[in-house]
Amino acid sequence: MKEMAALSEVYERLRGEIVDGTFDAGANLVELALAERYGTSRTPIREALRRLQQDGLVERGDRGMRVRSRSPEEILEIYEVRIALEATAASAAATRHSDFDLIRIHKAQSAMDAVSPQDPAAMASANRAVHEAIWTASHNGTVVDLLTRLNNHLTRYPATTLEIPGRWAEALAEHHELVQAIESRDADRAGTLARTHMAKARDLRLQLYREA
Repeated sequence: MKEMAALSEVYERLRGEIVDGTFDAGANLVELALAERYGTSRTPIREALRRLQQDGLVERGDRGMRVRSRSPEEILEIYEVRIALEATAASAAATRHSDFDLIRIHKAQSAMDAVSPQDPAAMASANRAVHEAIWTASHNGTVVDLLTRLNNHLTRYPATTLEIPGRWAEALAEHHELVQAIESRDADRAGTLARTHMAKARDLRLQLYREA
């Protein structure tokens, strides 16, 4: 029980420090040094690194594990898959959603509508909640799992595209159109809207990368 708690704590702390940039892209993650940093043995460190590798946040290098580097090519790869999966999820949600699914989607969207555009973290969190509600409404566990994994990859790019001037209002409008298509059970339109929505996110993500 204690080992599981130690692993969970180490995993969350290390993941948080990778995402917030404490460990730079390409930084070597030495087990002994991390064990000293977190005041634990090397066993939970090793297991946390294994889980983070599965999440796509670390990779094996010449000298052990290291933080995965960032690149525009990776952004394109992630979004190439995510665009297709988001469209699939939206189409499936339009076809398969239950009344409860709709309640959950509307609740998430209402919460997003109420978020201040001056709070980037809250914006990103609320936006993700809407997408996750739509994924759930697709009733396709494989799609949900793959989208969750892709979202883990994107956590290494912490800046949110929703901060770009004009994007927040645009994203809200796009979400409302998408939710309406899902509610109307228009699978083709829902898929098209989701694809367009995510293609814009890809282009803006590349813009942020260039500017950084």
